[in-house]
Amino acid sequence: MVSNVLTIGGHDIAPGETKKIDLEMPPLYTATNMSIPVYVKRGKRPGPVMFVSAAVHGDELNGIEIVGRLIRSKAIEKLRGTLIAVPMVNVYGVLNQSRYLPDRRDLNRSFPGSKKGSLAGRLANLFFNEVVSKCDVGIDLHTGAIHRSNLPQIRADLDDADVLEMAKAFGVPVLLNAEIREGSLREAASTSGVKILLYEAGQALRYDEFSIRAGVKGIINTMRHLGMLNKSRSKGHSINRFIAQQSGWVRAAESGFVTHLAQLGDHVVKGDKLAAIADPFGNIIGSIISPTEGVVIGKQNIPLTQEGEAIYHIAYFSQPNEVAEHVELYQDNLLPTDEPLVE
Repeated sequence: MVSNVLTIGGHDIAPGETKKIDLEMPPLYTATNMSIPVYVKRGKRPGPVMFVSAAVHGDELNGIEIVGRLIRSKAIEKLRGTLIAVPMVNVYGVLNQSRYLPDRRDLNRSFPGSKKGSLAGRLANLFFNEVVSKCDVGIDLHTGAIHRSNLPQIRADLDDADVLEMAKAFGVPVLLNAEIREGSLREAASTSGVKILLYEAGQALRYDEFSIRAGVKGIINTMRHLGMLNKSRSKGHSINRFIAQQSGWVRAAESGFVTHLAQLGDHVVKGDKLAAIADPFGNIIGSIISPTEGVVIGKQNIPLTQEGEAIYHIAYFSQPNEVAEHVELYQDNLLPTDEPLVE
């Protein structure tokens, strides 16, 4: 809950204040100073402290735009509690258009980090101690990896009743009860008692308007659920939420050139042909077949594959056809015009 003074990076922010802070990071070897940009908005009235972070992986850019639209949104003007918005955590990676840090480590496997550890460990320690540890809840924004797209989805510990309610409030149809990975921001936050959602949508190094709109709307929905913002007066369309307890990747059995038949959000059944694989002469040498019934929540985009490469990510639901219908309805509702969504 809001205390009288919140201190981040040596800067005090009192209730009712808004500040932009530069969290100093280790400089580049060119002696260029580096910092993590942090936006802090505190309401005059008490409420939860929430962080929203993006670009923990430096090539995952959708979240940067989501944070920018959130900060500009009129919806957060009458805020209760505190919003700490970090448009890019891995600034090094953003500069290099890379998932990783200059020391070739994955920041999202380096939490909670250490002041005397590797560059990744030091950056993780800085972000965790200055931002995450001072919050009650958080939303970490991600995309698929390079050449892979993810359907908008929430991944979280849905066995935690509070987290489950947050995930439902976010509002996307697909919720994945995902295991916590060692060294991840989600693990460190959860261990410290910070309730956290991970939002996955879109692909690396690209903006995707559907994913961005869903992210902005989902964060605002969650803030309303937590009492940080007033409830929305508009009822909107009813979108059900569906929980997947498991998911799995379907891999290519041959190397070659891929023609996709299944797309994100599709309902597939066991035996469905998801893609065809051809040799350089165009001869079909194999197919990718769905091993089970489910909904496609992730896929490779590049039409090249090596034997054994993961091509489709399928989530398993009790009613996958209904999930697919709600995904389509949700997308139609979020993309009614060509204008960017800024609430």
